[in-house]
Amino acid sequence: MHTVHSATTDSISPIRVSPNGRYFVDPAGRPVFWLGDTQWELFRLFAPEGALRILRDRQAKGFNIILIMLLGVNTTRFGRDEQAPYTNLEGETPWADGDPLRPNERYFEHVDAMVRLGEQTGQTFVVGVYHQWQVDMITVEKARAWARWVAHRYRDAPNLIWSMYPKATADYIPVCRELAAGLQAGDGGAHLISVHPDPAVASSSFIHDEPWLAFNMIQTCTRYEQIPEAVAADYGRTPVKPAVMAEGGYEGLEFRRLQTAHHIRKQAYWSQLAGGHHIYGHNEPWTAPTAVAQWLDSPGSQHLRIFQEVMTAIDGWWDLAPDASILASGAGSGDRLNLAARSTEGRWVVVYLSEASTVSVRLDAITAGSRVRAWWIDPTCGDRQSAGSFDAQGAQSFTSPQGWEDALLYVAV
Repeated sequence: MHTVHSATTDSISPIRVSPNGRYFVDPAGRPVFWLGDTQWELFRLFAPEGALRILRDRQAKGFNIILIMLLGVNTTRFGRDEQAPYTNLEGETPWADGDPLRPNERYFEHVDAMVRLGEQTGQTFVVGVYHQWQVDMITVEKARAWARWVAHRYRDAPNLIWSMYPKATADYIPVCRELAAGLQAGDGGAHLISVHPDPAVASSSFIHDEPWLAFNMIQTCTRYEQIPEAVAADYGRTPVKPAVMAEGGYEGLEFRRLQTAHHIRKQAYWSQLAGGHHIYGHNEPWTAPTAVAQWLDSPGSQHLRIFQEVMTAIDGWWDLAPDASILASGAGSGDRLNLAARSTEGRWVVVYLSEASTVSVRLDAITAGSRVRAWWIDPTCGDRQSAGSFDAQGAQSFTSPQGWEDALLYVAV
């Protein structure tokens, strides 16, 4: 059996779940800020040089997690007349006669080369080995053997996480369990496994307690106002597992709803301050993946570079605890929701104002000092301006700077 071996395994850090189950760490235990992007067709419709261009762009913008479908996606709704399983750019299908137990070596030789690209860029690929579209091909009876073959082939690739995309119903639990068993048998448990429900909101709704499920994933699609509630619900579950907001409203026009860069920022900050981790998407890599020039440098992707820089500049950002009580007033609701979180050590609070608004912040949530300073941070560019200095007691009113669509307020000792 062919196996992908890495010449650079020691230099690429696979991520794991932190000891407290809240975030991700590298092998040395250092926190890893998770910022993902959806590039579903990267393995199937791109040559290595084109894919590397995309990955380098995402790397420069702080995207260290890339979601990819191993077998491609169902694109008939967008006028691309294909039959599953889909061919790649070289005309190869992943299986002979649509049988997952008869993998096509030529298709997977191309995937081999693509997997190695992530090792060059230091990015982790979340690879989907199953989608509910394939329910008639990857059956319960074949799921374990198929997953074992895939995981064994890539058992030494250090930059992978396995994922599956069932409907979030009990009917799909058996196939998920078989896939997980096959993946673990194939790579000896070397890679994390998660579930990305499609369609549904949260993997936790039907499969949270499975011991092989390393973290939960959430999909709200264009109903992204559900993000704060869904992430907060997962944050509160036991056993504790990271909550990843995996697929919200894509930037651009998706299902007749337009998501601007402002909407993209909302989704990211809501995910993070509710206690989760965020994955971005643009509609064009989904509907017109090879039209790279149209979507590669979109405003939303640029603003998420700022998001990553702003959040990781907070001392101990991984030590974030959502806390609605920080806002004495002005929390808002729906598409105008404002969220707050604090350091568990009482050193700072951070508040995201999703629209121009006024909030009253309980400064006594900061317990590590008697005096605090506050700054406004512009989510579009990262610029800071002073919001004053105060005693760490009582509640203080703050109004976002004039002309800003949204704002981040950071208050610290």
